[in-house]
Amino acid sequence: MKILITGGAGYIGSHVAKALLEENKHELTIIDNLCKGSQKAIEALRSVGEFEFIETSLEDVARLDEIFKTHKFDAIIHFAAFIEVFESTQKPLKYYLNNTSNAINLITLCNKYGVKNFVFSSTAATYGEPDEAQVSESTSQNPINAYGRSKLMTEWVLKDTAAANRNFKYAILRYFNVAGASLDGLLGQNYPNATHLIKVATQTILGKRDKMSIFGDDYDTKDGTCIRDYIHIEDLANAHLSALRYLKDNDSNIFNVGYGTGYSVKEVIEAAKEVSGVDFKVEMAPRRDGDPACLIANSDRLRSLTDWKPVNDDLKVIIKSALEWENKA
Repeated sequence: MKILITGGAGYIGSHVAKALLEENKHELTIIDNLCKGSQKAIEALRSVGEFEFIETSLEDVARLDEIFKTHKFDAIIHFAAFIEVFESTQKPLKYYLNNTSNAINLITLCNKYGVKNFVFSSTAATYGEPDEAQVSESTSQNPINAYGRSKLMTEWVLKDTAAANRNFKYAILRYFNVAGASLDGLLGQNYPNATHLIKVATQTILGKRDKMSIFGDDYDTKDGTCIRDYIHIEDLANAHLSALRYLKDNDSNIFNVGYGTGYSVKEVIEAAKEVSGVDFKVEMAPRRDGDPACLIANSDRLRSLTDWKPVNDDLKVIIKSALEWENKA
């Protein structure tokens, strides 16, 4: 299968590329403009298998058109996006242009050149502040920040496109909180100035940061801090391969990707201290705009309809892999 990965030099994209290369049966092309992705990730992937890397932006429609024309892709796995929730509340147009408009560029070219399968990196942020303890794919989508809305808009475009073009199918994967690093130590989170909790905790453990902050302790949760469903990066990567296999013989679908277990910010910090043996400095800070109190996945649909079988459902394993990689980064 000829597969295009956009944002393949990024955190999630590079792990999905690694999983596909390890299958050793695909012709893989990676596009990334390296504004957030890492050249180191591309170099690391070279040790896994052969692929083509093209440094370009999804805004360059003429270049994209030429790439689609010459490669004749069977499938697209689309990651390239901005992901910082708080930044999206301050710079919404940046997110709508990059996350929504650029996705439309890709979808348009898929229709033009007959690309039949589209796997989309979406987010639990499309649900906003859900009432349910566990969020299913049928939960109402009411995003509370521009990041979530930019992803939801792309979901709408995919649905409308598939309704109008029977030869075009999509799998939308709504991620919950992704963390950790590949267990072989090859890849990790290179994202510059990352705000992800476990990434920040590992950097604080290693002295790369003097301290870390808890943003708000007055949420309506068991200890007042936000609760999230943390999934190991390799399990998330494998969900994309399962979704791609699903599309071969099935119609379009939407899948939550998480474990179904929620941990509060304070619980994650305590687990990081236990794993590392380091009592690092933590301070309280005001809430950040755009942060919902609780997001936990119901991933029954993914588990029942695809061959996805997570193997790293353990918060300490997630933290340990992240810490080991960060120590080498």
